[in-house]
Amino acid sequence: MGLGRLPTIEAALSRPSNGFAVTRLALALAVVVSHAFSVTTGHVGDEPLAAATGFTLGEHAVNGFFAISGFLVTMSFARRGWRDYALSRALRIVPGLVVATLIVGLLIGGALTRLDLAAYLQDPGLWRFVSSTVTTFKSNTVLPGVFADNPFRFPMGTVWTLKYEVLCYGGVMVAGLAGLLRSRRFAAGLAAALFVAVLLLDVLLPGAGKGQQTALRLPFLFAAGGALYLWRDRVRLSGLLAAILFGAAILALRSPAYQALLFAAEAYGILWLSLSPVLARPAFDLRHDFSYGTYLYGWPVQQALRQIFPTASAVALLAPSLLLTLGIAALSWFAVERPALALKARALGRRTLRTIEPAAP
Repeated sequence: MGLGRLPTIEAALSRPSNGFAVTRLALALAVVVSHAFSVTTGHVGDEPLAAATGFTLGEHAVNGFFAISGFLVTMSFARRGWRDYALSRALRIVPGLVVATLIVGLLIGGALTRLDLAAYLQDPGLWRFVSSTVTTFKSNTVLPGVFADNPFRFPMGTVWTLKYEVLCYGGVMVAGLAGLLRSRRFAAGLAAALFVAVLLLDVLLPGAGKGQQTALRLPFLFAAGGALYLWRDRVRLSGLLAAILFGAAILALRSPAYQALLFAAEAYGILWLSLSPVLARPAFDLRHDFSYGTYLYGWPVQQALRQIFPTASAVALLAPSLLLTLGIAALSWFAVERPALALKARALGRRTLRTIEPAAP
């Protein structure tokens, strides 16, 4: 099939269904699968993909999250305006995070701490955990007497990505209010500049730490997703092109170009998959979005299981952790996240609720 006969992103978006919801849930579950190894052993490098690709399955999943988020969040601002956008982002992130932090701190921590419960509740470390998790998205704050013998002590190891997500949300807001989202060239130029920055970091500082690399990687993926949305009438969806991009990254595996090419391939590839005809079916157009809850609760559930069953292997704890996480994520959606989104609908005077909103990674 010639390139001109392939559907554009805009044409794919016009279909009644798409695969964004099921793709996000799959990415969240991939993070849980990935963490099964590090939570059990304490070594991130024990995760099978880490040695082969330089990144864990969880890191690849977060890459996909940020590309999808950039695409959907840019679409949200473009279609709804700044007031709807700001309210949507706040209600999608904050209530679920606050409740998850309190549940982990008070219920899970209270049940598993070595301290007397009264002493635990009065310990300043508990409230330091709550405040630092909710206000600064710190993922390495520990709870007093909780997970003391686990390889990792911190109870909410995934919330650090929310810092980058919120910064990207702010960037979209500033760009939108400045009128820059009406300029497709600006969006493409920003994504290209970040691509070059990722490349130059590997060229100039090949030994750069994960923190420096992440500070460029996640904004690039988000910007790439946003640019693909703004160029939706021009960019065509091609499985062959996705395969070529991944092939180029594999060929560049030992070169400084590897990471930049890999991230570009993942940004395009995850959007191609989410909009592919295979997933553009009602069966995959999920009415309920458990991805955010899965992402938030996966780590503390795995940490709790590791403390209760300290000798169990990663494989033995994987199925229970997935089932428990999905169950709690469902409760989070129905009891916290969905009602929060309903508040937005009422605040804006709407009669209907869009239940599938871009969720944070």
